[in-house]
Amino acid sequence: MAVGGRSVAWRWIYGWSVRLAVDFLLLFQSSEVGSSRSPLNDLFPYHPLEHGSQHTHRYVRDCQPIVFGNVTHETWPADKSTNLPITRTTIFVSNFPIDGGKLKAVTGHLTFVNNPLRTVSVLEPLKSGGCNESYRATVQETIKSKTCLVAQNGGFFDVDTGRCLGAVVSNGKLVQDGKGIQNAQFGIKKDGTLVFGYLSEDDVMNKENPFVQLVTGVIWLLRNGTIYINESKSAECSETQETGSFERFVNVVSARTSIGHDKYGRLVLLQIDGQTDLRGLSLWEVARFLKDHGVINAINLDGGGSATLVLNGSLASYPSDHCSPDPMWRCPRAVSTVVCVHEPECAPPDCSGHGDCLLGDCYCRGFWSGPACNLLNCGPSNCSQRGICSEHGCLCDAGWMGPNCSDVCPDRFYGDGCSQKCHCINGGICDSIHGTCTCPSGYYGDFCEQVCPMGWYGLSCQQACHCPKICSCHPVTGSCNVTQDSKFSNTLYKVHQCLRSQMSEMWKNQHEVKEKAWIIILITLLVLLILSMAGNIFQYCQKNGCSGFRSEYSYQRLNASNGQLTCMDFPEIIPLKQTNSSIEEDRSSEPMNF
Repeated sequence: MAVGGRSVAWRWIYGWSVRLAVDFLLLFQSSEVGSSRSPLNDLFPYHPLEHGSQHTHRYVRDCQPIVFGNVTHETWPADKSTNLPITRTTIFVSNFPIDGGKLKAVTGHLTFVNNPLRTVSVLEPLKSGGCNESYRATVQETIKSKTCLVAQNGGFFDVDTGRCLGAVVSNGKLVQDGKGIQNAQFGIKKDGTLVFGYLSEDDVMNKENPFVQLVTGVIWLLRNGTIYINESKSAECSETQETGSFERFVNVVSARTSIGHDKYGRLVLLQIDGQTDLRGLSLWEVARFLKDHGVINAINLDGGGSATLVLNGSLASYPSDHCSPDPMWRCPRAVSTVVCVHEPECAPPDCSGHGDCLLGDCYCRGFWSGPACNLLNCGPSNCSQRGICSEHGCLCDAGWMGPNCSDVCPDRFYGDGCSQKCHCINGGICDSIHGTCTCPSGYYGDFCEQVCPMGWYGLSCQQACHCPKICSCHPVTGSCNVTQDSKFSNTLYKVHQCLRSQMSEMWKNQHEVKEKAWIIILITLLVLLILSMAGNIFQYCQKNGCSGFRSEYSYQRLNASNGQLTCMDFPEIIPLKQTNSSIEEDRSSEPMNF
């Protein structure tokens, strides 16, 4: 116990020595004016080296009023209306009572926000990752990356390093947790629940219904419609600070920024113009003002010189920090996180690249559908199972067309979407898928451009003609009477003319050949005849002894008998071996009467 008591004493002495040094520094710097004014002369709940409560979450839970049980935060269902306008901002100049019955004029802005789940984002300074880089930037610089209708500063930061303080969740990304430090926090969960109060590390890291936005402030102003400042002071300040700078932070008049909600679940943003110790409101006055305007739960955010409000990209608040290098003017401070109110966001923001986001709804292009425009929808028939659904509609298979691919290609067209033209002629039927031609009887060829050759007819000219005495037939029917069809008669006439000329030439050639052949045959036969006669004579002569015509001969006298010649019987044959003279003598001695 002695060791523990001595340790606590040394911690107490060390803490007070640091605070005295810092207070002296603050007092010294407050005497300076103009451009030498430092943010340290502004409003801080803690000494710079000790931001955050020193109490555990268990301490906060056990020491809160018993009416709240073990619950250290409040939840409220967020408004989900899509009514326009999305935000309604009112500028006010109000009189607030002060001691002695006097009034003070205070200016500021009060903003009501519809559908906060889809219209509110916590932004890191300057860009995503800005907290890890310890960036600081003015509200106007930070919102350049996002179109904010209303934007105001958010959580606290380390003035020396720029480091964001407290737990931060930005658009579903856990930027940093609070390491269990108990300061008032505001967040929006994935299901749209608004959360205000003190959160444990387990609450912040919950995965079942995670936070999509979270920012850390100091002092829970209103809890369930009741001012909660005293209870909050006990939870958020150290025991040695109850009458120190934390009390001043609560009671001093200054520029203020806070965030809360009303009974409808609308988010409420309050921005108060001021300057520490000179003008503005204390946190008590802020809490009463919010309560009077129907706010149920609210926490205080960074104020003083950090308090900034930007409407539609233009600075709407009156900064308290002097500009550098000219201290005559006032300039907005570079801060850490920013609460941005924007048009309802689509999920995903670009509508999957297939649509346009307007007030939180994706208006899909072409045949894309669904809340995220990520589903292709070509109607209940789904292209009749004969095509593919695309962004531009049904891409029909070959042979089909129409919005649902339910129509067969018209005549003379084929292919995908019936986009190609057929080239069939002579009544050929075009295949709607491949474009091939089915020829009618009497024709053949790729495009049915040729008539069946002579002697063939029918489909694809596969049947042979059977016509007696003629070689041709009708190419369609196979009929042998082809003269009835002028078209085919004309064809046959042309064929006849062609064949006639060819056959005429052939006949001439054949005729000459025949003449020569007959001459040769006749000569051959004549020679054979002569040879045959000669042979016969030769054989006869050999048989009858005809050698040189010198054989004996005889004759008979002829007698006249009534004008007729008769042969007289000759008793003997007189050999004809007389000389010519003897013969002549006989002729002269016996005259012949005829």
